[in-house]
Amino acid sequence: MPRQEVLNEIKAAEDDAEEIVAEAEADAEERIAEARSEADEIRTTAEEEAEQDAADQLEAAHEEIDARREEILEEGEAAREELVEEAQDRIDEAVELAIDRFEEAVNAQT
Repeated sequence: MPRQEVLNEIKAAEDDAEEIVAEAEADAEERIAEARSEADEIRTTAEEEAEQDAADQLEAAHEEIDARREEILEEGEAAREELVEEAQDRIDEAVELAIDRFEEAVNAQT
């Protein structure tokens, strides 16, 4: 094979190689851009899900606090009613005791 043909074939092979490398670089850049875009979408979705989870947990905590608050208020109201009933049951005793002491004081003065 003559020298010129060999040189032409080498030149053609180099041109083909350069074209293949350029295509590969362009493909790599495109894939990198797609991967970055996909990563951004994943990050955005993860952030939105995390924010929603946090909001859900906060809402659940508020509901739990409200429920416990209601329980405490109901317990307090029941205890108050019990104390009022006990106090009313003892009014007669207190009145009698007060009258007895008043009478003793009056008798002690006379």
